[in-house]
Amino acid sequence: GRSQAVNPLLKWAGILTFEIILYSLLTFFGVIFNTVALWVFCFKLGKWTETRVYMINLALADYTLVLILPFIMYFHYNNWPVDDFCSVIFGISSMNMPMSIGIIMLIAVDRYLAIKHPLKAKVIRSPRKAALFCLFVWLCCLLYTIPFSLSLKGEFCFHILSKENTALTLVRLIVFFFIPLVILLFCSVQVIRCLRKKHNAGPHEEKLTQKAIWVVSVNLATFIICFLPFHLSLLFSYVAKSFGGADCEVWQAIANTIHATALMTKLNCCLDAVCYYMVAKEFQEAAALLPPFNVMQSRSNLTQDSQLQSKTPENSQLQSLNS
Repeated sequence: GRSQAVNPLLKWAGILTFEIILYSLLTFFGVIFNTVALWVFCFKLGKWTETRVYMINLALADYTLVLILPFIMYFHYNNWPVDDFCSVIFGISSMNMPMSIGIIMLIAVDRYLAIKHPLKAKVIRSPRKAALFCLFVWLCCLLYTIPFSLSLKGEFCFHILSKENTALTLVRLIVFFFIPLVILLFCSVQVIRCLRKKHNAGPHEEKLTQKAIWVVSVNLATFIICFLPFHLSLLFSYVAKSFGGADCEVWQAIANTIHATALMTKLNCCLDAVCYYMVAKEFQEAAALLPPFNVMQSRSNLTQDSQLQSKTPENSQLQSLNS
């Protein structure tokens, strides 16, 4: 039967109400944003590009999260116990985070190669290879999620801890977050430095360059805001487990912190679409002005580029510059 104990979340004034409001908004806007993104990237483009492949996978990952948010709200509001259904929904939720992190990292690496190493990028980058990279990330996240979902303990669904050993927890943190974070930081910084060193021919190019730098900075800031607090709280939990000695109040504070920062990670299901779909135009316009991109672009089919750019500038520019 259903547990009659008091959900510890209810001891934190307003957290449940805030969560319901936040998840309702994320579900509404997440469905709209990701539906539009999938519709455009799947059906409205004539060319398959690396960015198109990455964006479809990112939107699919975000869509899975959006669709289970109502279940998470229901679990919390009804003090749902940890059972098989809880484990399935928890597994899907857990899979979204490393999947989004992995795809965002791949987009950053792809962008870095296109800007810093355009000649090598012509050989390394292709839609087929992008699809294989995404498939690899999906498989890794699946392997990450299955044992993690089966090791849950606790009385209330989504307010639970894993029974896995602390060493494995640390490995998960390093492999699925901190390494992608370092790669994302490196690629973003290198791209920004490259854009800042570009000699602009006029005010228009200067404006495009500044917008491109802003886009890269916003992408990086969004990633850090959504994911860093949660993983730092998990790291703090790992340290507490390793040294021991924490009393019940400390563990309750840790659990509440993990839950609060987990709410922030859900923001990415909407912000991904905003950052990578709606504001990508400025980045690609500025990238097109960087040598040797401007020379390469002059050799491409400008009519086809302009048609694609009106739909998804990021895809069209990268494809035309590296075709």
